[in-house]
Amino acid sequence: MAKITFIDKDGNQKKIEIENGLTVMEGAVQNNITGIDADCGGSMACATCHVYVQDEWFNKIEKAEDAEQDMIDMAHEPKKNSRLSCQLIVTDQLDGLVVTTPEKQS
Repeated sequence: MAKITFIDKDGNQKKIEIENGLTVMEGAVQNNITGIDADCGGSMACATCHVYVQDEWFNKIEKAEDAEQDMIDMAHEPKKNSRLSCQLIVTDQLDGLVVTTPEKQS
């Protein structure tokens, strides 16, 4: 399990434990995290699970593949540290990860 901290657009923080093997998006949905819509259910077809990965973590996670980057480009206000939370698979190495949800989802 990994503890992941979600920060919403207003700066409110919520730390949750997510079981290894799930995605950050699945953990967010199971724990009613505000700002993660997950309209496509994790099939990487909508970008409504878009998050900003805290800079100190961004280089510790695997880089986005081309298909994910294409979806990020369609997200609301993509940044260099944008990722789709449906593509971040939870492992012990993600323990302590901090992500921020955007002002709105696409």
